[in-house]
Amino acid sequence: MAFKIKNVPSFIVFLLFLFFFTTVNSDAGGNWVQLHRSIGISAMHMQVLRDNKVIIFDRTDFGPSNLSLPNGRCRFNPRDMALKLDCTAHSILYDLTTNTFRPLTLQTDAWCSSGAATTDGTLIQTGGFNDGYNKLRTFTPCPEHNLCDWIELQEQNLTTARWYASNQILPDGRIIVVGGRSAFSYEFVPKSYQNDKSFYYLRFLRVTRDSNPGEENNLYPFLHLLPDGNLFIFANRRSILFDFYRNRVVKEYPVIPGEEKRNYPSTGSSVLLPLNLTGLNGTRLPEAEVMVCGGAFPGAFNFANRKKVFLEASRTCGRIRVTDPEPEWVMELMPMPRVMPDMLLLPNGNVIILNGARNGTAGWENAANPVFNPVLYKPGSRRFELLAPANTPRMYHSSAVLLPDGRILVGGSNPHRIYDFRAYPYPTELSLDAYYPDYMGPEFVPFRPSIIAVEAALNTASYNGTFSVTFSLQEFRGRVSVALVAPSFTTHSFAMNQRVVVLAVTEVDEVAQGAYKVTARGALSPTVAPPGYYMLYIVHAGIPSVAVWVQVK
Repeated sequence: MAFKIKNVPSFIVFLLFLFFFTTVNSDAGGNWVQLHRSIGISAMHMQVLRDNKVIIFDRTDFGPSNLSLPNGRCRFNPRDMALKLDCTAHSILYDLTTNTFRPLTLQTDAWCSSGAATTDGTLIQTGGFNDGYNKLRTFTPCPEHNLCDWIELQEQNLTTARWYASNQILPDGRIIVVGGRSAFSYEFVPKSYQNDKSFYYLRFLRVTRDSNPGEENNLYPFLHLLPDGNLFIFANRRSILFDFYRNRVVKEYPVIPGEEKRNYPSTGSSVLLPLNLTGLNGTRLPEAEVMVCGGAFPGAFNFANRKKVFLEASRTCGRIRVTDPEPEWVMELMPMPRVMPDMLLLPNGNVIILNGARNGTAGWENAANPVFNPVLYKPGSRRFELLAPANTPRMYHSSAVLLPDGRILVGGSNPHRIYDFRAYPYPTELSLDAYYPDYMGPEFVPFRPSIIAVEAALNTASYNGTFSVTFSLQEFRGRVSVALVAPSFTTHSFAMNQRVVVLAVTEVDEVAQGAYKVTARGALSPTVAPPGYYMLYIVHAGIPSVAVWVQVK
């Protein structure tokens, strides 16, 4: 059961939570498969690329990894605090098709950095620690030869050190980089315009930082581009609607109810629920709703860090329809408390919540009691469903991304300052798993679409233009939709830039026995779907196809 809370004291909120409860279905669904016992590094950061590969990387300053660089290559960094000459890799490129990976070379420390894919599919990666504070790095997919590697930009740098910052791709193709430790500002990349070479002060980031040492609680702020072109920014417990073109706050939203903090190190997660263009006339913007889940209560970081007392995490989720004239938070309860969760949007519009712990906060050895069961949340019915449990604890420095075939790739977990494989009970984890949602089960094979062809010039889904997709299907039963899903850059429980846009379908025709053609209208504008590469899924009766990549522009 969900309920709205407005201007209610926190103790009454707690009593309401004891009285009300969210409907929970306990049928465990889906299954887990271990892809690799070790990929040599711990998966702190992940980004899915347009050539069906995933770039995965860690930090560079904890000493050697378990994966050597090829051909005797080494990295020499006299400023490295752990190992000045390092001949091991701290990044890999994972191939989804072959389930293989190869080492990549990072020259500067990308620890706790951020990233986004540009309009041509290049990953631009921003900031990090120490010699990586101001760095810009790029990785461009190269399916034709598969020899590409990281490029550290020499001519361009961030104006301000960005450690624990967040990124969002914008309608004009630029990327906004917001925040960072003691960085109460934002800036734009790439540095292609004269006026982008500076940074812009954002007072909101200063006033949302907690004053207690180590408990900033506003790092990795949640960013969501809204259909009107403004930016939703959430930090700690507060959120604003921000006009980044004019550097002004358009609106301040109500404070989320409850005492819990929601951003690093009291790490929760957030998604912009799917934008549905069905039924719109081609000019009206869709409604937008943001969801925030999990986090930690005040003092949790200091209790864990100084006393090794792990307070129970938050079990609440808040939803707010940010496009309403007077928006209010609607609060719900997850089946269990969760800190450091990963929230991912699925092609059928549902949300999966996985990884994390029941107690503590983010940080070195600051959490306990891993949560093994993912949770499926259905926005339409507001139901939570417990899913099949994982076998591996995924604690601090874990990550997860949605793959084009509908699986969830899950890796990482290293709650230690160095790689520690003997630590008990949570050693450094180098494994890579895949979670198969229940829609991939054999019983749904007859209802699973298979895309045959996309009838669009150069596989481009142009704004407000129509295009068709031909697909096969054993049994036609139920509604067909077309979903564009932006691939995320995931780290520290926030999948940056992820987005689901459900397109308006104009017709569905049977063109041959078992073959169908669906015609859809592209996204309304770059504010609804920023330019770039998207995974296009056909969803039939809630069962998604394997995606094909299309470029939105």
